[in-house]
Amino acid sequence: MLKSMDRRSRTELAGFLRSRRELVQPSDVGLERGERRRTPGLRREEVARLAGMSVDYYARLEQARGPRPSRQVLGALCRALRLSDDERAYLHYLTGEPPGPPPGPSREVRPGVLHLLDRLDDTPAFVMDATYNVLAWNPLAAALIADFSALPPGERNFIWRYFTDPAARERHDPEGARRFARESVADLRAAAARYPDDPALRRLVGRLLERSAEFAELWAGHDVTVARSMRKRLRHPAVGWLELDCETLHVADGDQFVVLYTAAPGSPSYEALRLLKVIGTQDLRA
Repeated sequence: MLKSMDRRSRTELAGFLRSRRELVQPSDVGLERGERRRTPGLRREEVARLAGMSVDYYARLEQARGPRPSRQVLGALCRALRLSDDERAYLHYLTGEPPGPPPGPSREVRPGVLHLLDRLDDTPAFVMDATYNVLAWNPLAAALIADFSALPPGERNFIWRYFTDPAARERHDPEGARRFARESVADLRAAAARYPDDPALRRLVGRLLERSAEFAELWAGHDVTVARSMRKRLRHPAVGWLELDCETLHVADGDQFVVLYTAAPGSPSYEALRLLKVIGTQDLRA
């Protein structure tokens, strides 16, 4: 049975919900603004409908008269009000319900990280989440690895591409291919343990089990590891083989990784990257 909240906590909750509601625009949640909207942001009844609760129940929360919300109600309010991770945690702590782990890794890349990618114009760099989905990339990463913008969002995943696309697999040398297969699957299993309720992750694993016997064999091994920096040898169809240092920087608050590929200055691989900067994503094989 839920414990009651004291007056101060109910007042804080009421003010927080009201302030967040006023920041969400109808267009943010697929609603028409209409002509007679007097309140900024959403109306109470709109939040209640989005959260799947009665208008009276939500109104009492905003009036500091409501009971202590359950975890299910808090989750519904977080979704309806488009709360950030920090706001979500604050709401849970405010009501005496410490937040559990998020359902999945964040797919939103912080503006500062995007700015970093833009500044690294001579270094292939991209951001991926804990399940190897590519979320953002700079032009040189697209030139070296793949034109991600030309791929459907569901195909922008390194593990999926490796185990289902022979062309992606052939970009690795044999030793590197075996290592990537083994370590990426072990990394994905670690992510599955952190996010057991992520439907996108479960779908990815299910699709891979259906499509790849090699993935199924590695998955059945139950190995666990976390992505680390390493040295890679990759083949590009226009400039040939490149010897690259792969640095992986963890963005902890979103469980994302900034991946950088660098080559020793003056080396053939360094010159190849300079050439790729000019070539871009053009296919010169024709």
